Amino acid sequence: MNKNFDLLIFDWDGTLMDSTAAIANSIIAACVDMGLPAPSFAQASHIIGLGLDEAIATLLPDMPVADYAAFTARYRHHFLGQDHLLPLFDGVAQAIPTLHAQGYWVTVATGKSRRGLDRALAQSQLGAYFHATRCADELNSKPHPAMILDIMDYCVVQPERTLMIGDTSHDLLMAQNAGVASVGVSYGAHSAVSLQAYSPLYVADSFNDLAQWLSEHA
Repeated sequence: MNKNFDLLIFDWDGTLMDSTAAIANSIIAACVDMGLPAPSFAQASHIIGLGLDEAIATLLPDMPVADYAAFTARYRHHFLGQDHLLPLFDGVAQAIPTLHAQGYWVTVATGKSRRGLDRALAQSQLGAYFHATRCADELNSKPHPAMILDIMDYCVVQPERTLMIGDTSHDLLMAQNAGVASVGVSYGAHSAVSLQAYSPLYVADSFNDLAQWLSEHA
């Protein structure tokens, strides 16, 4: 099979796992717990994909850094109460093993913590199919290119053979900053219009749509 790419880098939340609502609602609930004005669902969704400290700084710029730990604890209280119930999007459980078997380097770059991603990989039973995973508490948060650059270095793949796939502008800007192509998905946190601003090769409206595009173009 002739391939245009060797390395596929997937975001996790909102791209492979249907977790956008759970994350946004947990952020809103943490704000309420802390006695802060609750952001709208759209505002809470916009910061998905960033590392948690970066997300707090973006959403709550007046919050003292000393309060970050308390906010994080409240967020995790709400999110961890439901994360074991969060499903993969339809088609993910079949597509990821298929892409692995087809010889792609299949990887993840996520705003999740290492502990959170490892838990999600175990629950989804997909961990064995990813050659490398990088998290926001290990390297610079999106949209800094560090996670993509580190994965490319680990897999020994050049930028022109690398494709980033994600549901947020943070993912696609990270791809631009790393000098790699991207594909957006509009079924997660950010709209198709906002994703198109970063010139992705394609914007998929479902994971099965994405899988079909990958089979024809990746």
